[in-house]
Amino acid sequence: MSLKALALNGTLKSSDSSEASSTGKLLELITEEFKKHGVETKTIRLADHNVKPGVTSDEGEGDAWPNIRKMVLDADILLVGTPIWLGQPGSVCKRALERMDAFLEETDEQGRMVSYGKVAAVAVVGNEDGAHHVSGEVFQALNDVGFTIPANAVAYWVGEAMGSTNFVDLKKTPKAVQTMISTLARNTAHLARLLKHAQYPGEER
Repeated sequence: MSLKALALNGTLKSSDSSEASSTGKLLELITEEFKKHGVETKTIRLADHNVKPGVTSDEGEGDAWPNIRKMVLDADILLVGTPIWLGQPGSVCKRALERMDAFLEETDEQGRMVSYGKVAAVAVVGNEDGAHHVSGEVFQALNDVGFTIPANAVAYWVGEAMGSTNFVDLKKTPKAVQTMISTLARNTAHLARLLKHAQYPGEER
């Protein structure tokens, strides 16, 4: 059974930036690992799109979120990538999570959120400690709006405090990071297949 994943790259850099994205590099590694499990991934760099602030599914003229939302709901897996800024998920990532708040009120005929049956994973990069805190915030938000979190569904890298080396600068992926990537891809694809075959029960009518 083939699966579709959507990766939301929450880097603060747009595609026009001359600076490479560490978030993008980590997402690329996870995408390659997903292929081994029959998962086809499309990546959206959120900073390239006018995702308006708000908590509805459509904030009016010029809002890029409705099209991105459709891709989120068309996918079996949502992969959210974010850098760590000021010890928190980046603002671009937070905006996407805020827009998914609308899922709380958007349900099917059995009372299930439109995101039920979708599986989510997280990728985090940064140059200070805080990957557990950031992934915890993102996981909680995704679970609140109906996504299912697999075991060990996070891959992260953090450099030394006050250091200047970014993940994108590394010549080789550290073994521990590659292990996290492999586990994330394997467990996420497995759970997505299970939920695609057997959706959560709805409300009894």
